Amino acid sequence: MTTLGKLCSHAQQSLAPRFGEGEARWMVRLMMEHLKGYSTVDLALKSDLEVTPWLERKVSEVTSRLLADEPLQYIFSQARFYGLNIKVTPAVLIPRPETEELVDLIVKQASDRSDLRVLDACTGSGCIALALARNLPFSRVDAFDLSPEALEIARENNVALRTSVHFSHADALNLEPLAQPRYDIVVSNPPYIARREEAEMAPNVLRYEPHAALFVPDDDPLCFYRSIAHYACSALVDGGELWFEINPLFARELEAWMRSQGWTEVALLPDMQRKLRFLNAKRPAR
Repeated sequence: MTTLGKLCSHAQQSLAPRFGEGEARWMVRLMMEHLKGYSTVDLALKSDLEVTPWLERKVSEVTSRLLADEPLQYIFSQARFYGLNIKVTPAVLIPRPETEELVDLIVKQASDRSDLRVLDACTGSGCIALALARNLPFSRVDAFDLSPEALEIARENNVALRTSVHFSHADALNLEPLAQPRYDIVVSNPPYIARREEAEMAPNVLRYEPHAALFVPDDDPLCFYRSIAHYACSALVDGGELWFEINPLFARELEAWMRSQGWTEVALLPDMQRKLRFLNAKRPAR
């Protein structure tokens, strides 16, 4: 007889040599949450419960996929982001904790204001736009992406979360300036990993996540920031703010370029690992 406790223990033992004991436990907990709705308390209370052949097969299948470097979030098509359940597929990046930090910075600064108009450039799954729509009171949030597949996922998330973000198709490297300013906040987590960094990246990222959303050319790593910043000059109202998630390798270079373009109050901010991960600036005077 295979009990729930034995099943979980076997899965952890299979995963631990590759991922470590702590990560293996986390993976098995999430696996059971998705497959059976079991919490950590349930796993303890039901450890002697005999499991069905179906559950044994599913746990074996998921374990094999994890050992083949497939991310757990893609296996179950779901990721947690800022308290929300976000659908993810290999068409979009898996949201990172650093991006949650970016949202938190914006929410903490702007949550006492209402009716803000916000634009999220390179939205992917829509996680930033959806989290801001949920947490900025009475805000109007727009978002765009180049990938039709990503926009399909973002719109599904919009419906599932009952938010009212307006998603549209646009190329962040070819944006037409607006005739009239429209936004109080422009935010973006664009592609920012230089190709030369590829050798240092984890295989689960390289094999499964969309490269178009990850990489920029080695000879022009700031291409998305420059294009979005130029657009934001026309799109932001007076006093409007631009927020970027950035590559720490190019933080100082981007800061210097932003200042050279007339952006004011340019600030680099660290993430939880003390890496310069975010940039905040106010639009240049007209």
